[in-house]
Amino acid sequence: MRQPKRRSSPFKLLALVGIIAFLVYVNKTVEPLSPTLFLASPTPTTSPETFITEAENLANEGKYSQALQAYSKAILADPQNPANYIASARLYIYSGKFEKAIENASNAVLLNQTSSMGEALKGFAKGLMSQYLDSEGSLNRAIELDPSNASAYAYLSIILSQKIVLGDEVLGDLDRSIEASRKAESIAPDSLESHWARGVVLEITANYEDAVTELEKAVGVNSNIAELHIALGRNYRFLDKNDKAVEEFTRANALNPADSYPETLISRTYANIGEFARAIQYAEQAVADEPEDPYLYGNLGVMYKQNYEFNKAVLMLKLAVRGGLTPEGVEVKGLPLAYGRIVEYYYNYGLALMELGYCGEATDIAQSIIQSIENDEIATYNANYILERCYQKINDLQLSKLPTPTFLPTWTPRPSPTPTREPTPEPSPTPIP
Repeated sequence: MRQPKRRSSPFKLLALVGIIAFLVYVNKTVEPLSPTLFLASPTPTTSPETFITEAENLANEGKYSQALQAYSKAILADPQNPANYIASARLYIYSGKFEKAIENASNAVLLNQTSSMGEALKGFAKGLMSQYLDSEGSLNRAIELDPSNASAYAYLSIILSQKIVLGDEVLGDLDRSIEASRKAESIAPDSLESHWARGVVLEITANYEDAVTELEKAVGVNSNIAELHIALGRNYRFLDKNDKAVEEFTRANALNPADSYPETLISRTYANIGEFARAIQYAEQAVADEPEDPYLYGNLGVMYKQNYEFNKAVLMLKLAVRGGLTPEGVEVKGLPLAYGRIVEYYYNYGLALMELGYCGEATDIAQSIIQSIENDEIATYNANYILERCYQKINDLQLSKLPTPTFLPTWTPRPSPTPTREPTPEPSPTPIP
């Protein structure tokens, strides 16, 4: 009834010995090289404060692009900290990237709905993009949240001044701009924003010497803001200090190479002193920066026309006035006839056509100006001159249409009106506001 004993298998013993030997090998050889064989190795984590310190140091050196990259890392490490969004928004404004500034400032407000500085920066960026209604709403809310926020008052003053410069002001904007700049100055008299605001207020009231003083102080606080150099350059132009104006516009262009405005201002400055070849050079660079902008073709066309290059002038001004495709295939939308800089493009287009003998289209443009822009003395003068020259030529040749001769004018056109983005100099400054 008893069962027989089982004998041990030698094969099983050999397998067991092999397993033991493998484990001993792993323990002695592999394990020391990888102490966590089946777990992920821990990696050191950089604290948000490290990125913030790096960003601040880079910003102080004027390296805004690198500073913004560091702030982006800080935001990833601590996405709930509104201070990093505010710092980024400010640098994006200084860099001319207003949409990114609005995005970051809006994030700061979402995280902290009582953030006065977040609202102020959002309003400032929107104003610089000419979104005035939203801009003033945000800036007024920033002041309500913190009546001691000097930057909010300064930004409001700057935006109201910009409206006046561009001809977009409404009744009361000048007084509000002056009052806001004074308020900013009373709270933080030595801040960059206060000097900036006072400078542009003095500019729009034609106190150019004092404006230069304030803007130079602002540049002394931070020399890496393109908009400050542009404002300073404008005031040097009004004082006929053209070399200094070009210097400031060039600095602005170096800080923000993608912006065509500094190059446009350089071209106009050279044109004002009769250096049309150099004016054309910078106008062409502006077109290369923003090849879809009709205003830039208009500016370049005026420079060609002033330099008696009528064929080139007609091509550029036609793009500005009528629109069309550039040789590179870029679509340009034409500008409807209006006061300011646009009518200058129209009558220069008419004058260039007239000089080439294309009086049919030239007279059509002249008649449109006389009918629609009757309150612009310079525009109507040039339009009437086009009609007189063309009608005289028709009478002389006894033809209904002119041939296409090319000849230089014996008549000197009246100077173009002041650019719409620049205030008109007054004969004498008003009392300092």
